[in-house]
Amino acid sequence: MVRLPGSSAHSHSENTASPEPTQVLAVERSSTVDADPGPRRPDDCKLLSGANVRINGPIDAQVFDDFTKQLRSVWDGDDDLILELMTQGGDADIARRIALEIRIFQAYAAKAAYAVGKTAVMSAGVTVLSGFDCKNRFLTADATLLIHERHLDRTLVLKGPIESCKQIVCEQLEVLKMAERVEKEDMEKFVAGSHMTVDDLFQRAKGNCYLTAAQALEFGLISEIIG
Repeated sequence: MVRLPGSSAHSHSENTASPEPTQVLAVERSSTVDADPGPRRPDDCKLLSGANVRINGPIDAQVFDDFTKQLRSVWDGDDDLILELMTQGGDADIARRIALEIRIFQAYAAKAAYAVGKTAVMSAGVTVLSGFDCKNRFLTADATLLIHERHLDRTLVLKGPIESCKQIVCEQLEVLKMAERVEKEDMEKFVAGSHMTVDDLFQRAKGNCYLTAAQALEFGLISEIIG
């Protein structure tokens, strides 16, 4: 302290009040950030009656040709993909190709893809359904899914030297191993995001595994039952 002439150290009472502390306005922030819910799904009416791609009937080369033409129109338009699906089955490899095209669409078209299974979605139809995320799969209340192992229809003729016959058997065994491997890959895609494991589905598929819409919903293989 600096003293002025004639002043004493105690002649000046320091009673100046201390300045009030600066008030800081607390801004309350939410501890959680709302997650992006993503695109809102179409309403039930749109899903049930507004399909822009349809597969109805056995899955074969003609169905694939029709499918690709319909899908091209969706690529070129502004709407999301809504597939109406009803089939008793068909060519497994064509079904895998259809599922692949659906995955490509979702990856590169910047649009959502929804599937509505009606009445019967069986065999190869389930493979098509595997191209969609579980959250975007729907079934009507009357729908039934059928999941089973791949069926082969071949006649094995063994004729000639034993060594040649052994080679034929080995080649056909490799065909069976490949078919089983592909089958498991499709099942993994189908159960991804559900409450069912691929091993569970694989065991069920050794017999004819029929699932009602309610059972499919319970296993989380679809998002909702509509209609």
